[in-house]
Amino acid sequence: MDMEERETPRETPIKRIAFIGNYLPRQCGIATFTTDLCESIAEQFRGTTCFAVPVNDTEEGYDYPPRVRFELQENDLTSYRRAADFLNINNVDLVCLQHEYGIYGGPAGSHILALLRELRMPVVTTLHTILREPDRYQRRVLEEITQLSDRVVVMSERSREFLKTIYGVPEEKIDLIPHGIPDVPFIDPNFYKDQFGVEGKLVLLTFGLLSPNKGIENVIKALPAVLSEYPNVVYIVLGATHPHIKRREGETYRLSLQRLARALGVEKNVIFHNRFVSLEELIEFIGAADIYITPYLNKEQIVSGTLAYTVGAGKAVISTPYWYAEELLADGRGLLVPFDDPEAIAEQVLYLLDNEAERHAMRKRAYLFGREMIWSRVAQRYMESFELAREERIRSPRPAFVAKTLDQRPSELPLLKLDHLRRLTDDTGILQHAIYMVPNYAEGYTTDDNARALVVTALLEELGETSFMDTRGLASRYLAFLWYAFNPETGRFRNFLSYDRRWLEEVGSEDSHGRALWGLGTVLRRSRREGLKGLTGRLFNLALPAVMEFISPRSWAFSLIGIHEYLKQFAGDRAALNAREELSQRLLDMYHENSSEEWPWFEDTLTYCNAKLPHALILCGHEMGRDDMLEVGLKTLEWLADVQRAEEGHFVPIGNDGFYPKGGERARFDQQPIEAYTMVSASLAAYRVTGDEKWQKEALRAFEWFLGHNDVGLPLYDPTTGGCRDGLHPDRVNQNQGAESTLAFLLSLLEMRLAEHLIDEGS
Repeated sequence: MDMEERETPRETPIKRIAFIGNYLPRQCGIATFTTDLCESIAEQFRGTTCFAVPVNDTEEGYDYPPRVRFELQENDLTSYRRAADFLNINNVDLVCLQHEYGIYGGPAGSHILALLRELRMPVVTTLHTILREPDRYQRRVLEEITQLSDRVVVMSERSREFLKTIYGVPEEKIDLIPHGIPDVPFIDPNFYKDQFGVEGKLVLLTFGLLSPNKGIENVIKALPAVLSEYPNVVYIVLGATHPHIKRREGETYRLSLQRLARALGVEKNVIFHNRFVSLEELIEFIGAADIYITPYLNKEQIVSGTLAYTVGAGKAVISTPYWYAEELLADGRGLLVPFDDPEAIAEQVLYLLDNEAERHAMRKRAYLFGREMIWSRVAQRYMESFELAREERIRSPRPAFVAKTLDQRPSELPLLKLDHLRRLTDDTGILQHAIYMVPNYAEGYTTDDNARALVVTALLEELGETSFMDTRGLASRYLAFLWYAFNPETGRFRNFLSYDRRWLEEVGSEDSHGRALWGLGTVLRRSRREGLKGLTGRLFNLALPAVMEFISPRSWAFSLIGIHEYLKQFAGDRAALNAREELSQRLLDMYHENSSEEWPWFEDTLTYCNAKLPHALILCGHEMGRDDMLEVGLKTLEWLADVQRAEEGHFVPIGNDGFYPKGGERARFDQQPIEAYTMVSASLAAYRVTGDEKWQKEALRAFEWFLGHNDVGLPLYDPTTGGCRDGLHPDRVNQNQGAESTLAFLLSLLEMRLAEHLIDEGS
């Protein structure tokens, strides 16, 4: 088809379409695809209003065009619910969702489910990644997305097969629509070469956002052999470093490629064009290429927009055999080479340069095949899918949308704000106390707080909080503190460190040691950073033996929770298994020795961090298949919840000013944030094990204590600083915002956010 020939716009009953996904000027492939699809449908169907709902991965967002009507904040779950409300009240006829795990917040991008569950119009979802071996989160998220979608669109036959055989999606629900491409003429590469100063050269091209999985080093390694036969070859690497890679690693990969080119003596034949180009510029670069190369390293790539563009432009293509390339380059439309094989790349480049007739025949086959992929035709195919989804919804309507009352809707959680955490943290670690919001240097640091802070960073990573990835540096700092705190001569952690970095004791408390193990175990289970986990695993194993000599039941509980986390990653560790069995039995024995019908508890006094004791037994009883242990854990937690419930229904933790002795008077104040956190955490553990929704409500009741649902009716969380006030007095809150309180709130918030979309794994 000539560029001047366009599909004739036609009428459709679908008048308002919302496209959800990344959107230009954000720099990524999904943004380009969503923008092109939205604009193509708007052009082909003039009577239809198309608008976009993009996802922001930065607080400042992007300078979007007028097409954008509502913006999602990647890690703000409430923004997804608000977007659903926005779409519902604006009479949108259909939503077209672009799905890629990495662009939505939550574990495996699960935040998008909060939006989809609320929509009342048909949904058609394009799946850009379909994994052959998904983890449990990825599988559940994709399965629910396909269930909530009226139709799903895939771009390759292999994708369709995976959906049917791996995820159980009915074939009649799947539409195969190719990746869209711009409509460009079939031209001689020499037409554009003078624009880039490469006239008279043979041009090899790779384009796309740079990241270490692109395999570009293998093309550079192939160049010496190619140049020995064709010294006029140049290799253009077009594209900026992926923004997420750049934020995390800078230009490390690009610089390594440049060093490699110099080391091989081919620096005069390699051109790096380091920016994200417009579509017009991209078409010109592609036009100037004699051979396009995709040397990707990962076979499990189900689609590639860059490959689709070049095939549709009629380029001679050499590619590694990832899934999409195998399908798109079949029937002589391109050449495949083994992964990580520079010699094979050189051989095929020379073959195409030596055989000009075959190269041009390959180009023609590719170009003709690509005629069905031009955006005007792809837009028509999408509209057919949209209309089918709408017709099916009319024939088989889902339950009518019903406005949900507050008891039916999840409570909106505060935004995550780490300002005060950063304020309290210096080059040594997190400081223990603050005067109002100002760090109090005189009180120094503790292992207790640095262990809690380490858990915060692990939960942030598990939640996929990419906008807070500067906390990676904080994680290393807190771990370094624990490493410094550990005394290998005693096998124990020291706890108190002065501001001038002098330890104030040789051996810290048993509780601080248990909290350190909790922090270390959490990192080992939930972090993917191998460098961090290496030291963490070493320290965990060095610190574990000392616990067996401890007498504090809370130190046992903290340690057991850390051991539970550790065993989720290293289930066969005999030392950890033995420690879990011994310590959990000690807790159970303590309960039997001290409990009575009116006082079903482990000790004769309720003191601090009380909920950690049943929390530990719930985890251990469930994992070890000990029903007696699980029963005691749930029974004691339920009793504690009743004790800590006011007549009006709100959460009232045991006061720190006297605690609650058996048969005595309970202290109502000073109420501490750490007590609310331990109740939140234990209740969520009980919910994951039992599925009983009362524990969800119990966790929310304890969490709302931070927000003002308490005896005094005053919030302890300060949204202006991101900190938490240190306690609740009879007539006021303690205005100081120390580490323990702030970390208690952050841990509570992160666990509540995990609970909203974390798939139950029985932990």
